[in-house]
Amino acid sequence: MSIPAPVVPLEKVQLQPEQVISDNLAQNGPFARLQNLYAAFHARRQALGLSNPGTVENIGKEVQRDVFLTSQSFSGLRAELTKVFSTAPMFQVSHALSMGSQAMPPYAFSAMYGSPKVFLQGNLDNEFSFSGRFNWRWSQAFVSKTSAQLTPQGNMMSIENDYTGSDFSASLKAINPSFLDDGITGMVVGSYLQAVTSKLSLGIDAFWSRPAMAYPPELNVSFAGRYKAADWMACGQIIPDRGVLEASYWRRLSERVETGINCNLAFAGMGPGSPMAGMGVPQKEGNVTIGAKYDFRTSSFRAQIDNQGKVACLLEKSIAPPIRVTFSGEIDHPQNAAKLGLAVSIEAADEAVMEQQEATGGASVAGSIPF
Repeated sequence: MSIPAPVVPLEKVQLQPEQVISDNLAQNGPFARLQNLYAAFHARRQALGLSNPGTVENIGKEVQRDVFLTSQSFSGLRAELTKVFSTAPMFQVSHALSMGSQAMPPYAFSAMYGSPKVFLQGNLDNEFSFSGRFNWRWSQAFVSKTSAQLTPQGNMMSIENDYTGSDFSASLKAINPSFLDDGITGMVVGSYLQAVTSKLSLGIDAFWSRPAMAYPPELNVSFAGRYKAADWMACGQIIPDRGVLEASYWRRLSERVETGINCNLAFAGMGPGSPMAGMGVPQKEGNVTIGAKYDFRTSSFRAQIDNQGKVACLLEKSIAPPIRVTFSGEIDHPQNAAKLGLAVSIEAADEAVMEQQEATGGASVAGSIPF
C-alpha cells in the first residue's frame, strides 16, 4: 500500500521563487557586500582591543578636575550636613549653610536618589531658586540627561543624550531649545570622540547657537586630540573659526603626587568666525596655569598658579570617617585681593546603612548610577 505524498499549500509554492531571490540578493547582492565589509571592519576594530576614550567635554579631566581647583575653590564659611538613608538604591538628603560668600546662598536643601536605571537630584535654596536633574539609562550604553534651573534671574533647561560605545563616545545636547518664534532658537552641542589606537583618540565638537530669531545663527566647530600613556596624558583642542587653542599636560610623578599644566591661547580677530574679525589689528591673549596635587593618608592638598599672578590652594582633611574639613585660599596679586574659605562636612548614616554599604560595595553601586 503506497503512502500518499503530503499536500503543499499553493501559497507556499508561489512564495518559493521570491524566497530564493531574496536569499540570492542577501548572499550575492550589494547588501551582502556591505554586510561583509561592515563585518570585516568590526572584526578589525575588535582585534585592536580599543577601550572607550571618554568624552570631548572631559578630554582633560586629569588636569581640570583631578589637579586644578576649577570647581572646588570657595570663600567664606560653609557647613554641610548629609543624611544617608540607603545605598542600594542610593538616597540621601543634605542641608548646606553658607556665610560670607556671594556665589552660594545662605541656605540650601538637596535631595538625591540613584539606581542603576535612574538618577534624580533636586536643590532648593532660601530664595526659592530651584535646580534639578533627571537622568534615565535606556541601556548600558545609552543615557538621557535633563536638567532645569528656575531662578529669579532667569530659567534654563537642557536635554542631553549620551552614547558610550566600546571604543567611542557620542553626545548631543540642547540648551533652552524653543520653536515658538517661527524658528529654532537656543544652543545645540554635538560631540564625537573615537579611539584610534590604544593611546590616541581624536574627536570633533560642534556648537550651534541662536539666542533669538532677530540674530543670525552661529556655528563653531572644534577639533580635539588626546594621548594617554601609563603615567602621563596630553590633549589639545582648537577652534579655527574663533582662533582659540587649548592644550593640557598631566603627569603622575609618584603614587601620591600628580601635576598638570594648561595653556589657553586666544587670537581675537584672526579666525573668520571671530566676533572681532575685520575690526583692526588682531589681539593675542594667553593664560597658563600650573598645578599640583599631593595625597596624604587622610588628606589631600592642591595648589595652582597662573601667569596673571593668581595663587590658590585647597586642603581637604578627613578627621573621622563622617567628618571632613576643607580649607580654601586664593591670592590675586594684580587685583590686590584675597579670599579665604573654611568648610565642615558631616555625613551621618545608621548602622544598618553602613553595613549595607560594606556588603554591597559603595563604589560599585555608585559607578553604575547614570550621573
